[in-house]
Order: sequence, then C-alpha cells, then structure tokens
Amino acid sequence: MTGTVLRDDLAAVAQALDLAQQHGSPVAQSSTTMTLAEAYEVQHRLVARRIARGDRVSGVKLGFTSRAKAVQMGVDDVIIGSLTEAMRIEDGGRLAPHGFIHPRIEPELAYLIGTDLPADADDAALRRAVVAFAPALEIIDSRYLDFRFDLEDVVADNTSAAAYVIGPWTDAASAGDLDNRGVRLEVDGRLHATGSTAAILGHPDRALTTALRMSRAHGFELRAGMVLLAGAATAAVPLPQGAHVEASVTGLGRVSMRFGGVGND
Repeated sequence: MTGTVLRDDLAAVAQALDLAQQHGSPVAQSSTTMTLAEAYEVQHRLVARRIARGDRVSGVKLGFTSRAKAVQMGVDDVIIGSLTEAMRIEDGGRLAPHGFIHPRIEPELAYLIGTDLPADADDAALRRAVVAFAPALEIIDSRYLDFRFDLEDVVADNTSAAAYVIGPWTDAASAGDLDNRGVRLEVDGRLHATGSTAAILGHPDRALTTALRMSRAHGFELRAGMVLLAGAATAAVPLPQGAHVEASVTGLGRVSMRFGGVGND
C-alpha cells in the first residue's frame, strides 16, 4: 500500500503497539506502508492511549544522534519521541522486567528545561531555557519481532522508548562545556562501552536545536520541567534480567539502576 493511510489503519497500528508494550508480546512490522508524518501520528495516538490511562508526558528524547547507534539500527535520520512519567525510574532503583521484550540500555546526557520554549525560540533562548544537566540511562525495547524495523516503524513505536533513569543534576551555570566528556557504561561491574558526548551530533548542545526543530515539525511541545534525553553516546547493549547497570559522564557524576532482582515483578 502506498500513499495516504486511512486513519482507522493508523489507529490499529497504535493499538497493536500499545498492547505489545503492555503484555510484552512483540508484533510483526506493520504491513501498512506509512509516510513519516503518518508514523508520527501513530506515535501521538500511542502516547495518547497511555495518557488516557493516567500517565503524563515528562519529556522528549532524540534517537539516532550518534553514528554508532544509527549504524547499529540501520537507519540514518534523527527521530524524536515522548518520555512519560511511568517510564521514569529513580536513580539506583529497580525496574521490573514485566512487559519487556528484548530490552537494551545506553548511557545518555539529560537536559532539564526550565521554561516553556516557543517554536520560534532562537539559540540564546534555548540555552537560557536549560537549567541543569545530568548523566542518564535509557532503556529501549522495540515492540517489533527480532528488534527489526524501518524508520517509520520505530517512529510509530515511540522511538522504542521504554524507561529512563536520571542521575544527579548539575546546575547549568557551573557545568562548563559539555563537549567531549568521557562516557562509560558498566554492567554488573564490567565495562561494556565507552564513548564521548561529542558522539551526540558532534556536540550535545546541538540536541537542543534539533529537538526544537523536530518538535516544531512533528507536533511536540518543550515545556518547563521537561527532561530532554539528548541521545546515546555509545551503541546500546543488551539488558539481562538481574543486571546492575551504571553509567558515568565526566564531571557530571554517575547514574545506576537494576533490572529485575528481588521479587522479579
């Protein structure tokens, strides 16, 4: 099928992805050939279903901002998705494995937005809006069989967003330049990946202008109190049950979480 997809078809794709996430049961790639605009419509419908159940949007995330991640996933364009409060895990906390299909984890850099950003905000306004930075972990979990998808599929699936952890915030005024900060990812005390914040679009601050551009193009808002995950500094690694994961960003500290464990619920 080519051309414009019927709205009922898009609603069905959103429902299938939502149920896959709730029950931890993967679905095949959509047989409906979507445009990128239609894929974002599916994503908005998917997030709206979660909001209708009492969740709320807590931020946005960028995907495929690093060359390593783009190569790993076989795509070549930056994408944007929503974070919700139900996805947030406390630093040092435990994430229950129920509902996950094939989770992976990656170290990220988080920005805290202090003021609402209008669509026409300039670079100066963008920088003033950011009040703090933090090391972060993002857990991704594609709802598609075998973690296989094309660009439109992953956009529809809310960019594989599953959970996130934010470490200690550092005031933006004292953090200094974030370019080329060392990033480490450890699983059960063993080093699994190293990288640099420079891998995020060449400089992580470019995530701000990219997020604003993508938000304007695809119907997102950047509001006070929201978190922006700027993108992975390394390729994602598989997340086994019971694993303790810790990431660090030079000068910003460490962030950690455990996947499953006691009770394993």
